[in-house]
Amino acid sequence: MTKKTIFFDIDGTIYDEEKNIPASTKEAIAELKRQGHHVAIATGRAAYMFEDLREELDIHSYVSLNGQYVVFEGEVIYRNPLDTSSLQALTLFAEKNDHPVAYIDAVGMKVNVAEHEYIRTSIGSLKLAFPTHDAEYFLQHEIYQALIFCPEENQLLYEETYPQFHFIRWHPLCMDVLPGNGSKAGGIAQMMKSLGARKEDIYAFGDGLNDLEMLGFVGHGIAMGNAEDEVKTVARYVTKPVSENGILEGLRMVGLL
Repeated sequence: MTKKTIFFDIDGTIYDEEKNIPASTKEAIAELKRQGHHVAIATGRAAYMFEDLREELDIHSYVSLNGQYVVFEGEVIYRNPLDTSSLQALTLFAEKNDHPVAYIDAVGMKVNVAEHEYIRTSIGSLKLAFPTHDAEYFLQHEIYQALIFCPEENQLLYEETYPQFHFIRWHPLCMDVLPGNGSKAGGIAQMMKSLGARKEDIYAFGDGLNDLEMLGFVGHGIAMGNAEDEVKTVARYVTKPVSENGILEGLRMVGLL
């Protein structure tokens, strides 16, 4: 069998709702590696947010921050930061609307307000602590992804005002902000260059709106049973929910296990 590359999203794909990894998922990923396949992560999280996961699963390649920071076998191969001046304008606009902003680079996340319920609720859903306050962090560091903490009904306002950004909703009170050309698919394309891989040998599992481009781009896109309906529509396959051995069942479905 030709060696394949399989990308796994984290939240709702590797992790269940309680942020635990099903035993069947651990065993399935270990078996893929034993067979010589290349296993990688594709996530909206920054690298520091899933270091323990990478160690536990022995994975050293990842597409992080929705494709803006890509590491292949421990080496950074791609960076796609947000434009600082545009991010500054976006921040001022958000502040006028009482919507907090977070700035994320490869090593940390800072927020421009010291306290806000929108931040506590959405970041808390990831089982992460409230970020440190530093309103000028984006002026001093390369920022690969920002977050706007606002209700869903406000998203269109941002999309119409700042078309140079790509906004992706992941929580009722928060959306990712990427460069206009940013997506997990773009990050995977960068890793494919390092692998010398063909699209037909690339597989990806996901469940969220930030997985749409990825599942449509790879040769074999697999949506989790707990995925958004829109995600299931673009995927080539739909497996069971993560909590029902969805990864294992999906890998069997596509003939990798």
